[in-house]
Amino acid sequence: MRTCKILYNQKEAFLKREMKGKIVGTYETLNDVLVNLFRDITGIEQKAVRALGYPDITNNDMHVIEAIGVYAPKNMSSIARELSVTVGTLTISVNSLVKKGYVVRQRSEEDRRVVLISLSEKGKEVFEHHAKFHKAMIDGVINELTEEELEVLIKAVTKLNSWFRGF
Repeated sequence: MRTCKILYNQKEAFLKREMKGKIVGTYETLNDVLVNLFRDITGIEQKAVRALGYPDITNNDMHVIEAIGVYAPKNMSSIARELSVTVGTLTISVNSLVKKGYVVRQRSEEDRRVVLISLSEKGKEVFEHHAKFHKAMIDGVINELTEEELEVLIKAVTKLNSWFRGF
């Protein structure tokens, strides 16, 4: 965990921080925090999936598995929309997951033209393990912060999420 000393420079009227012995502005601080946070979470997630005995699952695979879910089968369009990718891009991932045995394709009984996607038993297992990982991660964050800090974090991350979704 990095310690940052917050300095307020009234002349320039914005926050500056001392990081690694160097004074940096808000832009550099936020960029550093967001880039490192994304990279760290992605790396931790990949290690967790591999440690659970699924070395052939990538982070991208895991996101597709999460979007498919353990409930009713879904069509490709709804999964692609949830992931904000094209159906063509999703098809490449689904083909790989079918070959690895995590996903099953089946034709709809109502409309034979529609292909429905669901998780195999192996896919459901990795989904459940990953859900436990996320719960442990969130529990860890909650245990590190006070109620006030949690409220501020939730508000800030919600605003960030809205901004990123509109990007």
